[in-house]
Amino acid sequence: MRLAVLGAGAVGTSVVELAGDYGHEVVAVADSSSAVVDSSGIDPETVIARKADGGSVGSEDPEAALAADYDVLVEATPTTLGDAEPGFSHVTRALDRDRHVVLANKGPVAERYGDVQAAARDSDGSVLFEATVGGAIPALSTIDDVGADHVTAVRGVLNGTANFILTRMAAEGLGYEHVLAEAQDLGVAEADPTFDVEGTDAALKCVILANVLYDREYTLADAEVSGIADLPGSALDLATEDGRTVRLIGEVADGEVRVGPRLVPESGTLAVTGTRNIVQLDTEHAGRLNISGRGAGGPETASAVLADVGRLARR
Repeated sequence: MRLAVLGAGAVGTSVVELAGDYGHEVVAVADSSSAVVDSSGIDPETVIARKADGGSVGSEDPEAALAADYDVLVEATPTTLGDAEPGFSHVTRALDRDRHVVLANKGPVAERYGDVQAAARDSDGSVLFEATVGGAIPALSTIDDVGADHVTAVRGVLNGTANFILTRMAAEGLGYEHVLAEAQDLGVAEADPTFDVEGTDAALKCVILANVLYDREYTLADAEVSGIADLPGSALDLATEDGRTVRLIGEVADGEVRVGPRLVPESGTLAVTGTRNIVQLDTEHAGRLNISGRGAGGPETASAVLADVGRLARR
């Protein structure tokens, strides 16, 4: 498949770097201010090196990538809330051309799911978005295999930054601010960690899961969300004394979406440590399924993007 990649952050550049290993060819790459297009295939090393050295991927306008001759548009620009722009417009422009879309950007399917589905129905292109939930974890494809009608609930740890902070607080008896600073020094947390520690990132993933499970439009406004910033270290100490720990748990069940700190058994399935994520599916006929792995990272998330490209190629 010929790919046009929008977004040259960790995920976008990893898709460019790894596409050839999966049998695909990148013919266009764009960041926010530039693009490179080559119908015979771009050289990944050249593009990545140029981005690292000069801050741009090429000398053309980003519009050139959208207009390129590709089979699949990979939308890996930053997630935005509300109108989900510019990601949403990128999706609809590709679908208007009967091209496929693979999303790493959560915005279009978390905030404008109904609009995306309507655009897909009017197109010969399809939209897949495995990478929007849990990085490398095949959560959405597992739901598709089991059948959304046969999944009664989904819960899990869906943000690696928050999980790292909670793990360190519990293990070392450290306060939130101390561990957050450590996470920022290690690159686990952003300079502005609000999206992660207030539960927004996990909530967006749960909203996407709800959209898939219930096939109706949920947005972030429909989620009940609380984060970990105000969680005192004493709460984790008390939990430890009782053989439990605290994790930021997202849950989709009974038509509702909830995210917040929850007590879980210290040796239980949901007590994953560090930056690991876990998705737990309750099913009608297969019991409880647990899928755990790396929930973020450039190559990890790119593997989910390229898995979706592979699914489209097999159709």
